[in-house]
Formats: sequence, structure tokens, C-alpha cells
Amino acid sequence: MYIGTAQLDLLKTAIQFGLISCIIAFLWAPALTKFLYKYNITRHAEYDATLAMGARRSKRGVPVMGGLLVIITVALITYFFNWERSFTWVPIGVMLMAALLGGVDDLLNIYGKRRRSRKLKQVFTLIRVHKNWHMRLFYLITLPWWIFKRMSTWLSRDPGKGIHVHEKLLLQFLAGFAAAYWIYFKLGESWQEIFIPFDGFVNFGIWIIPMIIFFIMLTANAVNIADGMDGLAGGSLIITFSALTLLSWIQGYSEITFLNATVVGALITYTYFNIKPARFQMGDVGSLGLGALLAINAIVINRMLLLPFIAFIFYVELGTVIIQVFGRHILGKRIFKMAPIHHHFELRGWSEEKTVMRFWIIHAAVVLLGLWVALY
Repeated sequence: MYIGTAQLDLLKTAIQFGLISCIIAFLWAPALTKFLYKYNITRHAEYDATLAMGARRSKRGVPVMGGLLVIITVALITYFFNWERSFTWVPIGVMLMAALLGGVDDLLNIYGKRRRSRKLKQVFTLIRVHKNWHMRLFYLITLPWWIFKRMSTWLSRDPGKGIHVHEKLLLQFLAGFAAAYWIYFKLGESWQEIFIPFDGFVNFGIWIIPMIIFFIMLTANAVNIADGMDGLAGGSLIITFSALTLLSWIQGYSEITFLNATVVGALITYTYFNIKPARFQMGDVGSLGLGALLAINAIVINRMLLLPFIAFIFYVELGTVIIQVFGRHILGKRIFKMAPIHHHFELRGWSEEKTVMRFWIIHAAVVLLGLWVALY
């Protein structure tokens, strides 16, 4: 393939964005670390049961919300040097909404008070015996919501002090809907097309809205779940956003190419500090924000259906949690020693370094397959 001068200039500029982002993140990383330690924004065993596992005890007291290093760096560089209403406005907006949700959850887990979660059995009792018939009717009408709330706890070991799962899902839905609404109603018909591997483009019309919401929610939570070992999420995201940089460059989406390259640069710095023993950890602020950004950037370049490839290891991690929930609550037994699956291998005797590096390699191989599929 012949690379023209314009394409080469685009690639050079993307690399520059990545390098600048990497350097800027390095320059203010010490200040972020100092801030997190000063205000004791650190991992506590009371809301993270995995810290009771052998070698993981050393992670107590490690700062969380290190993902701010990537979120803030990417947002500022994009705003000042790569702001374009039709392209980067939506991804940055989605990233910041998801990051805000994650940041509030991180802070509530540290500074908040333990929250009470009403059991379904109590709701059924209130429907039968509450002295006020208006309240009995209220509980009856809202019963589906109470069932949803209770079932959502299956995805969480302990509701703890942070935002509960059903609240996260609702807020993520709203963020996804805002992005889908903007894409469908504001950006034109061409944004409603989805690339089908080996078949071309198909216009899904209004059905693009639920698809966008689904993939944003799915991917944000998948990255969040994978953020459980030093270097795992950061290294895997470098691979994924590098692939997105290449895909957006090939298709000529200059603003999205620069945005993806900016994320890669900031992630390189983050992962440098997150390699075991981690200087800080990503936290929900980073994992939810970057997971949402990953999904929306794939959607923007019409490669939504390639997310199972380019976000492979994250979807595997999420899938094992769903399988474990099904096993425990439907079959009455555990399928894995512990979910997500990186903890399963840890309990089988794999070291953290071995697990992380093998996951990186497997993820890179599937991402390469995704790149191959994307070119057909």
C-alpha cells in the first residue's frame, strides 16, 4: 500500500500527540501521587475482600484513583489541541461522565458510610403488612425495581459504602443514552452505519441507539472488572488503543487518531507507575472512564462489532464474572475458584506477574486478529 504525504503527516502528528501526552503525564505523576497519599485515597481491606489473599495483602494502602493521570492528561490535551465538535466532543464527554461516576464511587468507598440494602424478602413483607395502603401499593408497583436492585447485587461481593451496582448501571445507561442521542440526532445518517466484517456497512437506523448504549455499558464495566492486578488493565489498554490508533489512521479519522494516540501516551506513563509493586492503581475513575472511551472511539470509526476482538481480555474477564454468578445462583456451585478469572489463576498458584504477562500476550494476539478482520 502506498502511503501518501498527507497520511504520513497524519501518522507523524499522532506519534507527536502520544509522546507529548507521555511526557506531560510523567511530569505531573509525582504531584498526583503526593495528593493521593496526603488525603489517604488508598486501597482499604474493608471494601476489597481480595486484599485478604496472600500476596495481595501488600496492596493495602496503595493509592487508588491513579487513573486520573490518564483521564486529566487526555482531556486537557484534547481540549486545547484536538477539539472538534463532530468527533472529539462526544468521546471526551462520555469519558468524563463515566470517570466522574467512577471517581464518586472511589471516594465513597473510602470516606462514605456503609449503606443499607433492603432485601427482597423485606419488600414482600411490606407489601403484605404495611399499615399504610398507599405504601403497600407503592412497593407493589415498584417491585420490578426492587427485584432488579437485588439481582444486581449478584455482580458485587459487597455493596459496601460506594455506589451500588444498580445505581452504576442506571447512570451508565444515561451516559450511554446521551452519547447515542447525540450520534443519532446530531451527527447525521453516516454515523448510523456499522461495519460488518467481510460484508461492508449496514445502516441500522434508530437501532443504533440501543447498540451504542449496550456497548458503552458493557465495555466500561469489562475494563473496570479487569483492573485487579498491577499492570493488567494498563498494559492491555495500551495494546487496544494502539490498535484503535492504527485503525482510525488507516480510515483517515485524524481527530480520533490523535485522541487514541494521546491515550496511548498517557497509558504508557500510567503503566510505568502501575507495574508491580504499583505506585498507584487505576481505580473506578480510570477504568470506567477509559472503558467508555474505548467503546465510543470504536463506535465513532464504525468498528463497533470489532470490540470483542480489540477489547478481548476485558470481555473475557466480564464473561467469567457472569458465568460465576450463573453458577452460584442458578447451579448452586462455583465454576471458578474466584472471579474474574485473573483471581482464579492466582488461586491456582500463578504469580501476579505471570498472569498479567500471559494475559497481555493472549490479548495482543486476538487484537491482531481483530486488525486483520477490520481490513476486510
